[in-house]
Amino acid sequence: MSLQLIEAYLPKKYFEQVDAKLKKFIVVSYRTRELDDDQLLLRLLVKTEDSEEILNYLESASNLIDGFEIILFPVQTHIKRKTGEDERPNKVKEKQRRKIQRASRHELYLHIEGMSRANLTYALFVMLSAVVVALGLIKNSTAVVIGGMVIAPLLGPVIALAFSSILGDYKLAKHSFLSVVMGIFLALGVSIIFSFIFEYPENSHEFLSRTYVDVGDMILALASGAAGALAILKRLPGSLVGVMVAVALLPPTVVLGMSLGSLMLAEAFGALLLLLANITSILLSAIIVFSLTGIRPIKYEEIQRAHNSRRYALLSISIIIILLVVAVIYSNQA
Repeated sequence: MSLQLIEAYLPKKYFEQVDAKLKKFIVVSYRTRELDDDQLLLRLLVKTEDSEEILNYLESASNLIDGFEIILFPVQTHIKRKTGEDERPNKVKEKQRRKIQRASRHELYLHIEGMSRANLTYALFVMLSAVVVALGLIKNSTAVVIGGMVIAPLLGPVIALAFSSILGDYKLAKHSFLSVVMGIFLALGVSIIFSFIFEYPENSHEFLSRTYVDVGDMILALASGAAGALAILKRLPGSLVGVMVAVALLPPTVVLGMSLGSLMLAEAFGALLLLLANITSILLSAIIVFSLTGIRPIKYEEIQRAHNSRRYALLSISIIIILLVVAVIYSNQA
């Protein structure tokens, strides 16, 4: 059983109002403590799957109460003597088991926001991973290519872009989009430089396999994008590494750059189609997964914006994927 500790600091005069609401939620334990500065500390030990509902209420209350502060902590260990009540079957528990268990929206937002921002570390990782992938493609080494795929940070901003469309958070969407664009252009720059230093690797299977795309590649990207979204929801970084390998954004980007640098336009077009297919498929499946798990804003002014954002994102990405499928089928028949 995964537990979390919620601490809320609020002025004493609002305690009765907040306390009456909090007692309606399912908690493992609920404690209060008076502080010296006319404030109360509320400590709620809750199951992870119950934390979001409580945090949503506290968030809405904090918008109306000055001096209201909420902190969420992970709980490593909880020792308690079990009672007969703990062993009884609970219909609520059975219902929760049938739902996709995930971290709260508040945790996910902080985690994903960190993945969306481009900084010097992000730029260095992109360039270094592009160097590794380029050398792996030139040497036709699967192991080296996989190593570059694992350290490449491009998947995070794409997932963040999908998450922002669910919440209608245009600021997060802007940061995510700029990070994706920056990462792609950095990788293109590195790979174009490599095309001037090394001969075009026309005998490398690893390289040539990224110069064309079929519908199977798009299905793989859809499945991998869904797996990546679930890994984010469950906060499972080990699973995310597997997704990075399964749906690679960096290898087709490097192939695109090296093909452009060598003026191999047909191969560059195939790599571009593969890159776009991977990105849009990840976006579509991640948006669907995030929607199905019930991630929604709670503020009134944000709800309609999120609804419109989600609808337009699904529609536009679906249209792009349909156009890509047509382009893929046409290019494979040509």
